[in-house]
Amino acid sequence: MTDMMAATPAETTIADVTDPGPGDSSVPPEPTGPVRENVFVLDGVEVRYSGVRAVTGVDLDIARNEITAFIGPSGCGKTTVLRSLNRMHDLTRGAEVLGSITYHGENLYGPKVDPAEVRRRIGMVFQKPNPFPKSIYDNIAYGPRINGTRKRAVLDDIVEHALTRAALWGEVKDKLKSSALSLSGGQAQRLCIARSLAVEPDVLLMDEPCSALDPIATARIEDLMEELKEDLTIVIVTHNMQQAARVSDRTAFYTAEADEHGRRVGRLVEYDVTETIFTKPSDPRTEGYITGRFG
Repeated sequence: MTDMMAATPAETTIADVTDPGPGDSSVPPEPTGPVRENVFVLDGVEVRYSGVRAVTGVDLDIARNEITAFIGPSGCGKTTVLRSLNRMHDLTRGAEVLGSITYHGENLYGPKVDPAEVRRRIGMVFQKPNPFPKSIYDNIAYGPRINGTRKRAVLDDIVEHALTRAALWGEVKDKLKSSALSLSGGQAQRLCIARSLAVEPDVLLMDEPCSALDPIATARIEDLMEELKEDLTIVIVTHNMQQAARVSDRTAFYTAEADEHGRRVGRLVEYDVTETIFTKPSDPRTEGYITGRFG
């Protein structure tokens, strides 16, 4: 951009630079970058509860080692879509996921797919920290034990490694036998992240993970997400647009609109690189939400 400006006469306008003249048929090359490896591909996804549509029209892809943010007003289907990514809706009576969701190219809802294995590979951290009423150590060791790990030395290593990755080891290493319920809100949320990391997931889903935390704890969680995406794919639901702008690589904006029966139905409006969503959205509904005209 600097070279282009240097070569352009002072009186030339931006339009002159960006709009080639009638005799200039040259097309600038497409920007190049690293090839994105898709972890999830959602095609025509719709979620219903007892036959009633909750969210519809979801088409997007989520790539490895990226943080994807879902934003939008309450009731627009963000969490509903998030829960479809690790088959949490299997646990809800009357819930139905239509369309196609593939995970590394495989049908996530295929008849031979084990939902328990799905949830091991695709961990989830909820809005409110939910430590088990056990010791800090036993919270982290719970998943590995369920998966068959029994040797104390192996469990010790897993616990230390998970707590270290969650930036909590230094704060709790001398009180691993203490109740996890004694931790502060920010510590408890990082404990829940460590508990998910203990089973070596491929993806981490985070549903409003900072909504109940103070600014300092929120900053630590955001820093942690940036570190974890080196090894994981992260999808986060957030009402905090500044948070989405700070931490995510791509952002999906959802809204809720009335259907033919007057019921609110969530819809995916726009999905793009985060910078584009926040500076040059293609849909006026996205711009309206980003600029605060509705929310």
